[in-house]
This record gives sequence, C-alpha cells and structure tokens, in this order.
Amino acid sequence: MARDSGSGRLITPQLLLKAYSVGIFPMAEDARDKHVFWVEPEMRGVLPLDERFHVSHSLAKAIRRKPFDIRFDTAFSAVVDACAEPSPGRPRTWINRTIRDLYAELFRMGHAHSVEAWRGDQLAGGLYGVSLGGAFFGESMFSRETDASKICLVYLVERLREKGFVLLDTQFITEHLKTFGAIELPKAQYERILAEAIEVDASF
Repeated sequence: MARDSGSGRLITPQLLLKAYSVGIFPMAEDARDKHVFWVEPEMRGVLPLDERFHVSHSLAKAIRRKPFDIRFDTAFSAVVDACAEPSPGRPRTWINRTIRDLYAELFRMGHAHSVEAWRGDQLAGGLYGVSLGGAFFGESMFSRETDASKICLVYLVERLREKGFVLLDTQFITEHLKTFGAIELPKAQYERILAEAIEVDASF
C-alpha cells in the first residue's frame, strides 16, 4: 500500500481503481520520491478508437515487416521497470517504487496490462496501462529500438477495438500522440464519457 502525500491516507489498489473511475490518477515527483500525489487535469488527452486513429504510411510499412513479436501481459513488471528508467530526453520519470508496487497488484487483479515488443528474448519496447470496464488508461511507454513503442500502441488499439473498449485515455497530449490522432477534451466532457465507458462490459 502507498501513502497519499497530501492526506497521509493509505492508497490501496481498490482506492486507486476508484480514483480512475472519477478521472484521477497518481504520480510521483520522481523515481526516488517515496510519496505520490493525485492528478486531475482540466484538459484530458484521449486517443480515439474509431477511424480518427491514424497510423502513418511509414509506420504501417514497418508493422507489415513484423520486426517484433508482440505479446500481451507476459512481462508486466519488466515493462513498468523499463518505463521507469531514465532515457535520452527523459532524465527523470514519475514512476517510483510505490507506483510500481500498486500497479503490480492491479496486474494481479486483472486491472493492469502490458503490450510488449520482443526481438528474440530481448524486450525492445512496450507500454502499460489500467483497464476498468470499457476504459483503458494508458500510463507509460518505452522504446529500446526504433518504432517499438509505436507498434505496441497500434496493437493496443486493435486489441481494445476487438474487446469492445470505448475509451483510450492518454492523460496528457504530446506531439508524439497527436500524430496518431489524439485529442484533448475538457474535464466535464471527459468525465461524462468516462462514466459511460466504465459501465461497458469489456475484458482485455
């Protein structure tokens, strides 16, 4: 269990899922910080699961070459650990030990998942997130090889479509996500969509 740095309240996996259900998620100042804080953005990033989701011609071509073996939920902890590592352009991350432990418990409960790009026995890239009803909350991604995380994202969208999900939350918007068609929604609009999504009977 984790402790909320603001109130001192213990954060359980059940409390974490409740937070997601109302549009709140946790972060840490950096990987060395023992505490977490709650985040509730006024503008929320969403990646549409319909025809607005865009895959560039170059990425589609790369996917057709099948450079990686894509797997689901076979190395969740390794993906989270890799997302927590510093990388070029990202010397600090918000994933601390507290967050790792909480999401490992969500994984054991069937509410957290990973998409992994493998080359042989080496993990080349991946992403992880949380599922609740028909909503999937993307948390973080990493790449050790070109296009690895992008390809994982495309496979994630395909999986969510197949399984009946209706919302892919990206928390914030980045230039990288914009190339896939990500949009921003005001908090009130996002909360209405979220409330409907978590009532959907979907399973990752």
